[in-house]
Amino acid sequence: MQFLGKDIGANLIGGVWGQASDGATFAVTDPATGSTLGHVPSATADDTARAIDAAYAAFLKYREDPVSARAEKLRRLSALISQHQEALARIMTAEQGKPLPEARAEVASSAAYVLWFAEEARRSMGDVIPSPWAGRKLMTTRHPIGVVAAITPWNFPSSMLARKIGPALAAGCCVVVKPASATPYSALVWGVLVEMAGFPAGAVNIVTGSARVIAGELTRNPKVRKLTFTGSTEVGKMLIRDCADTVKKVSMELGGNAPFIVFDDADLDRAIDGAMIAKFRNAGQTCICSNRIFVQSGIHDAFVARLVARTEKMVVGPGAQDGVEIGPMIDDAAVEKTQGLIDDAVSGGASVLTGGGRHPQGGCFFKPTVVAGATPAMRIAQEEIFGPVAAIYRFETEEELIAQANDSTYGLAAYVYTRDLGRTFRMQDALEYGLIGVNEVLIVTPEVPFGGLKESGLGKEGGWQGLEDFLETKYTCIGGLQAQ
Repeated sequence: MQFLGKDIGANLIGGVWGQASDGATFAVTDPATGSTLGHVPSATADDTARAIDAAYAAFLKYREDPVSARAEKLRRLSALISQHQEALARIMTAEQGKPLPEARAEVASSAAYVLWFAEEARRSMGDVIPSPWAGRKLMTTRHPIGVVAAITPWNFPSSMLARKIGPALAAGCCVVVKPASATPYSALVWGVLVEMAGFPAGAVNIVTGSARVIAGELTRNPKVRKLTFTGSTEVGKMLIRDCADTVKKVSMELGGNAPFIVFDDADLDRAIDGAMIAKFRNAGQTCICSNRIFVQSGIHDAFVARLVARTEKMVVGPGAQDGVEIGPMIDDAAVEKTQGLIDDAVSGGASVLTGGGRHPQGGCFFKPTVVAGATPAMRIAQEEIFGPVAAIYRFETEEELIAQANDSTYGLAAYVYTRDLGRTFRMQDALEYGLIGVNEVLIVTPEVPFGGLKESGLGKEGGWQGLEDFLETKYTCIGGLQAQ
């Protein structure tokens, strides 16, 4: 695959584009057609170690750059992402499947995150602390943590990278990126862009291939001082354990099981619009999509009827086609898992009101689905669906709702639709989730912290908090300051 005239079927290590040391490659496919887009290297553990060494060598110099110089490079990177938005979006749609408008929006979000951290770089300040001792000054200073390993997912292959590379480079760190094998090109293009933006060789290194091989080296290598990961809770737990031996700092953006709550007093039109976005964006393959839709009895039937009608009108097809609202799922395994969750719900007494299986287009396409009569005992209630399936749960009282909504090991996002101001604040207090949208679902922006509670993760991305995990604090006590 080409980007700006450059072949991006190679890894970037220490400023040099090349193949795996043993020559191994793997194919990248278009989930809409099953066709091969190209081949990229399958990096070895030794290749990964070389990337870590390159990042460490670059870090020793890059950390000395004035913060203004780092910020200016990040501003250039943000501008380049915006300048090449269309090309980046088309690469993303080709390998990931999402509709082009969604891909364009993700690229725009990536540029916004990089620009945010260009600005935040100038605010990584320490403190002067009032001293309890005469003749002493106490202060704290902030310093880049070192080499950062970033492991990114396939569902948002650009914006998740921006949330990791942006703050790392802003803090003065250098990075080794391991992108998802389904979507490596959306990461490799960043290698071209960071070079164009003027970052030094080794500041960003990108290795593709086996997660087990590459992550194994990233977690055990002592030169890596921080690992940031977005993906499943199961894998996140493994990475936390693997990082323990070298006591790395970790940040984890893991799975979700978001409740979407509609009270009787909600604006029904607004709630339906929100449900369509929160459930079916990226074919339901997002960690913050509505997984369990709770609707109070008084509005339940009207909500379900409208949701079914809207769902049946959705256009399914290849993401590059005009008017498509839902593209393919990422692979056949994802389709089979989604089908299994629906089958389990039906066997437990739920009803499929529309959809319920593979789309006539075949391949990885799946019909947008609405399931009514779901119960908390079903797999669809306890597992992250990660597919275009809206499961509806009826509830009666606010107290009952809170218990059901919090009945999950996850705690990433929650959405509430109500016109009652008192209820709004009660929900904000009671819901055990890191992100809460009230009468809104598009709530993520670079200015706010993104991160979950419970088994949904550790740390925050975005906001001023997003820079924190890439910095270390040193305390210094200076004595002997009294006049002699």
